Amino acid sequence: MALPLMPKATAVWLVENTALSFEQIADFCGMHELEVQAIADGEVAVGMVGRDPLAGGELSKEEIERGEADPGYKLVLRQQDLPQPVARAKGPRYTPVTKRGDKPDAVAWILKTHPELSEAQICKLIGTTKDTIAKVRDKTHWNAQNIKPRNPVLLGLCSQRELEAMLERARKGKPVEETVGESYLETAEEAAARNAPAEPEDKGWL
Repeated sequence: MALPLMPKATAVWLVENTALSFEQIADFCGMHELEVQAIADGEVAVGMVGRDPLAGGELSKEEIERGEADPGYKLVLRQQDLPQPVARAKGPRYTPVTKRGDKPDAVAWILKTHPELSEAQICKLIGTTKDTIAKVRDKTHWNAQNIKPRNPVLLGLCSQRELEAMLERARKGKPVEETVGESYLETAEEAAARNAPAEPEDKGWL
C-alpha cells in the first residue's frame, strides 16, 4: 500500500489539524493505532513538526472532510508523478542520533516482556548489537542504573507491525537473517554432540 512521504510527520499534522479517528490516521500513514494515540498523548514524536499532506498533494480537503464525516471511511492517497523513495531491503537499521540513547531501555523491555526473541531478532528489530544486549541482561552496561524498560514502539525505534511480525516469526521458530559480522552461535546440544567421544566400532568376537 502506498504511504505518504513522511508517515509519522503526516500523522502528527493530521492529529493536530483534523477530527479524523486514530484508526483512520493509522491506516493512512501505515502505523499502528497505538502509535497514533501515543502521538496524541504527547508520548511519541514530541517536538516533531507536522507535514501537511494537503500542501504535499497527498490528500485533498474534500477527502479529509469525507473521513471526518464517516469514521469508517478509509482515506485514499492521491496519485503523484513524483518519484517515491525506495526502501532499503537489507543492511543495519539506521537510528537517529537523538534516539540511540533509548536503545538500552528498549532492549530491557524486550528481554523482560518477550524473552522468546533471540539476540539476532532483537538486533534486527531495533538496530542494536549483541554486546549491548548482553550488557543490559547482565546489568554491566555503563548506564545500567538509569536503564528503564520502555516499549520500542513508543520510543520510535520500530513500528508495532514490525514487532508483531518478529514475534510471529519467533513463535514459528523461523530463523532471522544474521547481521554482517556476527558469528554463528552453536547450541548446547550441538556443542555436546561435537565434543562427545566417538563410540568404538563393534568388531565382534574373534
